[in-house]
Amino acid sequence: MLQCARMFDPSPGDVRPKTGNSLAVTKPHVPADPARKRLPGLAILLGLALGLSSAIYLLAPFRTNLLILGVDRRPEQSPAASRSDTLILLTFIPLQPYAGMLSIPRDLWVEIPGFGPNRINAAVFLAEAARPGHGPRAAIETVRSNFGVDVDAYLSIEFSGFVRFVDALGGVDIDLVSATGGYAIGRHHLDGPQALAFVRDREGTDDFFRMERGQIIVRSLIQASLRPRTWPRWPLALATLASAVRTDLPIWEWPRLGLALVRAGSNGVDGRVIGRDMVNGFMTDAGAQVLLPDWSQINSVLLGMFGQ
Repeated sequence: MLQCARMFDPSPGDVRPKTGNSLAVTKPHVPADPARKRLPGLAILLGLALGLSSAIYLLAPFRTNLLILGVDRRPEQSPAASRSDTLILLTFIPLQPYAGMLSIPRDLWVEIPGFGPNRINAAVFLAEAARPGHGPRAAIETVRSNFGVDVDAYLSIEFSGFVRFVDALGGVDIDLVSATGGYAIGRHHLDGPQALAFVRDREGTDDFFRMERGQIIVRSLIQASLRPRTWPRWPLALATLASAVRTDLPIWEWPRLGLALVRAGSNGVDGRVIGRDMVNGFMTDAGAQVLLPDWSQINSVLLGMFGQ
């Protein structure tokens, strides 16, 4: 009997309810950890909050204006010897989506703050000579004071860096609806030196043709960036570009710019130039041929593109 009693004496912590003539053995009840229940829900909420905040940031309805400067400087020259022979005012609003670029003639005669009247492309040169490193900011202030457009940042690229960038992408394809830059109507594949020569060609043309060709190249580069076959080349291309670019555009603005360009597409970019009908030829006292802006014509373009 004593031996049987030991058999039926449950050990501490065991529960042995009777079911007929048999005994069931269960483990001690362990309460569920409330934190484990909350973790999946909390992760989902955090993910939704992060996604929502990212969408709000990327698609925020505010506008960003970026001044792009193509600088003609040879490797042996100092920055003070450079002039911004290409000036493009880029504006974008990812939400709409809207992306526009306005090309400005380099010979436009304007007031350069602190230096007086001069060609607009001299702003970088004059400011760098007076205070090294301040050329791009002087270009921004010149555009702000003359065009009445708030410019948020600049991007300056040397022409030699542009050549390396195009080559790193494997070249660029252009589709011409009219003969220009030494090329016939149709599709042409250009390497880096050819792309730069196409933009800068002066034979039988003027700055207005150069600005149009510059926009053709920009559109073609946007098209190239959207083609999956070029994506493996982008790490090298961006590294090449980074070595030739100076900019104060915050890093958090780059995704917004990329989204605006992708959503608009190359054919959706609003490309305009300050054309012949918006300027008047003028000769300065020093005998320089320049272009006087006709603000009544230019302001209508600014209103349509920048809302001001």
